[in-house]
Amino acid sequence: MATIRQSTEIRKEQIKEAVRMIIYEKGFKGLSIHNLSAKLGLSEGAIYRHFESKEQILFDIVMDVRKEMIENMRAIALKDTSPEERLHEFMCYHIQYLLNNKGITILLFTEATYQQDVELKKHLHDIFLSIKQYFSKILIDGITLGVWDANLSVESVATLYMSIPLTLNIEMNLQAHKGFHHDFCERMFILIRKVLEKKT
Repeated sequence: MATIRQSTEIRKEQIKEAVRMIIYEKGFKGLSIHNLSAKLGLSEGAIYRHFESKEQILFDIVMDVRKEMIENMRAIALKDTSPEERLHEFMCYHIQYLLNNKGITILLFTEATYQQDVELKKHLHDIFLSIKQYFSKILIDGITLGVWDANLSVESVATLYMSIPLTLNIEMNLQAHKGFHHDFCERMFILIRKVLEKKT
């Protein structure tokens, strides 16, 4: 029985990975159970044994983001390391997660807005707020410790930070063949750190 459950979980992960690839390569218009079946080399019935619909697969992916990405970002924000170390780790983890998952969160935001999917939008909004909250926590710690400029608007810097995933998605789509991403985190970290510096 345990082996069957493991096989089911592995198959579900394969289906979700294929969905991420289709969305990344063809957009949401290219996502159908038929195309998914062809990409995986499975019958449509085999997919339906694991997920009731395309929408359920997307919902499952969103729940994965909440469980994996958000929990890890929370853990980084609450570490005992210096604010600067946490900021770097937080940003690089976030960017690497998006790279590994083909920028799926931004793509899902776009789809949920276009389709007016209320439930999906709510979960994605919660993810957005959580990222902003944990990023702000690091900023506040740094300002409190005198590391960064006390006159900064935490809300404004957090809003600036939230534009980085969008920039990443654009670069992923336009420069996928150029290996741009190897220093993307460092470039964004330098930018944010520059904004945070104390003004003399």
